[in-house]
Amino acid sequence: MEALPRESIVDVLEKRLREEILAGRHPAGTYLPPERELADGFGVTRTTLKHAFGRLVHAGLLETRHGVGTRVRDFLRLGGADLLPMLVRHSPDWIGEIFEVRRSIGALIAERAASRATAAQIAELRHLLAAVEDAAGGEPVQLADVEVHRALARATGNRVYVLLTNTLFNAYLPVRAALTGPFEDPRAAHDRLAPVVEAVATGDQRAAHIAAGDYLAATERIMLEGLAHARGRRDGAR
Repeated sequence: MEALPRESIVDVLEKRLREEILAGRHPAGTYLPPERELADGFGVTRTTLKHAFGRLVHAGLLETRHGVGTRVRDFLRLGGADLLPMLVRHSPDWIGEIFEVRRSIGALIAERAASRATAAQIAELRHLLAAVEDAAGGEPVQLADVEVHRALARATGNRVYVLLTNTLFNAYLPVRAALTGPFEDPRAAHDRLAPVVEAVATGDQRAAHIAAGDYLAATERIMLEGLAHARGRRDGAR
């Protein structure tokens, strides 16, 4: 193993170990080499190694057993959705699976919102929808669009939908800059989302489900194209 640079040593070491775990070089259920061996191999102190281990334990990738060692956790069996941003940073391939969940959950949220939204919540949705068109384009429109979806989740009256919505948006934060395609034109972004809000406002559950599905499929296609383009530029620059 090559010695690591001394700047931000814990950060660098944490990233190196995380990548090795997620790449499968340390399979789930196996124990890492003894601390002294790892520390010597990376050219760090055992204290530095323990700090990196602590972060990875907190992230759900490792578990330590006093007197036994440090074992790689089976995060796919035992982990939660809070791991998704880290997994997306490791491999953008996770985005396709996130979007699949986004489609099904998003349509269900719109349907539930149509049956439960209060007059005040409908007014809020229309206000937030107008803010999408008023935003400057790109990231500002993207963020305004996010607030409409958060409001839709709140309108279901189910806090779990709110947390799921937050989780899905947080999951693709690491690549968000490559996902602004559907939001470059504020008017187009507004028009894609308007049928969802109007169906919720009229209480038409079926129309809300269909409109949300159409919206999510259309924006997903554009975002995946943007992500592929960004990846192609990055690969071409190597």
